[in-house]
Formats: sequence, C-alpha cells, structure tokens
Amino acid sequence: MKTIISLLAVTILAAGCATTTTQHSSQHKHWGYTGHEGPEYWGTLNPNYSTCDKGMNQSPINLTGFIDSDLSPLVLSYQSGGYESLNNGHTIQVNYRAGSKLAVTGRVYELKQFHFHSPSENHINGKSYPMEIHLVHADAEGNLAVVAVMLEEGDENETLKEIWSSMPKVAGDKSSLLPAISVEGLLPVKREYYRFNGSLTTPPCSEGVLWLVMKQPVFAAKEQIAQFMGIMHQPTNRPVQPVYARPILE
Repeated sequence: MKTIISLLAVTILAAGCATTTTQHSSQHKHWGYTGHEGPEYWGTLNPNYSTCDKGMNQSPINLTGFIDSDLSPLVLSYQSGGYESLNNGHTIQVNYRAGSKLAVTGRVYELKQFHFHSPSENHINGKSYPMEIHLVHADAEGNLAVVAVMLEEGDENETLKEIWSSMPKVAGDKSSLLPAISVEGLLPVKREYYRFNGSLTTPPCSEGVLWLVMKQPVFAAKEQIAQFMGIMHQPTNRPVQPVYARPILE
C-alpha cells in the first residue's frame, strides 16, 4: 500500500490531485464532469480507473452520523509559498513551495498544492456549498492528506482576489504569483474538523487518503465564485459516494 500511495503522490504533485490537462496521451482516456466522460463513466474509461467504480472508500461523501472522538488539533505551519497558478483543464491549482507543514495523527505532511471545486464535493449534514478548497499534502513516505475547506457566499476574499487576478484562462496555461500567496487567507479562524478515510475525487480515484474537513467555512463574494465557474464552464464536482461502514470522526 505504501508503494502504491507513494506513486500516487508523485502523480498528484505533477498533475494536481490526479487531474490532467486537456492534452493527454493515446494511452489515457480523457475524463471530465459531463457526458460520456463524466463521473458515472470514469471506471470504464481506463482499466487504471476501475477503483472509481469498485472502491469501497471513495470520496467525496456526505458527512453525517459523526462519532465523537476527541480529535487532536491540527498543527498547521503554513508559509507564503503559493508561487504559481495552473489551469489544468479541471480546476485552478496553486502550486506550493516546500516548507509548509501539517502535523496530525503522529505524522508530518508537506503542503504541495491547493485547488478548487465548485460546487463543493463533500456535503456536511446534506448541505452542499458553493465552492470547496482542497489542500493536498504528502508525507515523507508518500501518504496523502487533504484538508478541505468549504466556501460560503459573503464578503470578498482578499486571498482569492490575489489568485484570481492572474487566473490562467486556457487549459495548460500557468501564471506566476508575485508575491507568493499564503493559504492561511483561505482557512477559517476556528480549526475544528471532521476526519475520515477516503480517496482521490478524480481518476484514478485511488484510496488511502486521509481527509480532514474543516467544520467552519470561509467566505468569498458571489462574483468571485462566478469568476471561477466562468473559466471552468461547468460544475467541477464528483457526486457524493457511499459511506458504507466508514466512521466519520469529530
């Protein structure tokens, strides 16, 4: 499992939580969010995507039925390291310089990149949010952890304003972020969270990912959310998946 996750980490860091650009090799079927490339077909597009259909610990989910577990606090040590924004055809991804850390469950993970989905992929007690941010981390062994933050409509978000000001409009394009962005501006003040074991939310949907979903949302202007959707031209969320017997801790 560690070898598999390690390989996944390399894939994710290169491609953005397993998302791909619109340019792809003949060996890989392109996937998307609509039509015959949409989520209900992912498992049949490529043998490597079979976990999208067959996996029993898939993400996203509707978080409900929580188990009170007295979770230890997240120790977040983030620097201003967001140096580049990438339009990979499925999202806007901000690549992060080395040095920003997450410590949880006795492991230390490094922030590699963060990206956006609209509407939210995870739901909380049945509620969908206008947007969700995924902060993708990997530890030294390649194990993955994703911190998820929900966005509500409200006041303009200054950090989002900085990122959107140079948002690449064409799939495959990149833009430099000067000065570097701090993801702290996209995190809630209160850091209580839910925890569950899940998967990548995009092909190959590989499992073994630690999910940490913030309870408190942050805010962004309606126009900021619309700006992202205007670039993506479609919803960018995988539907919620069955929870099965997984515990959702809080």
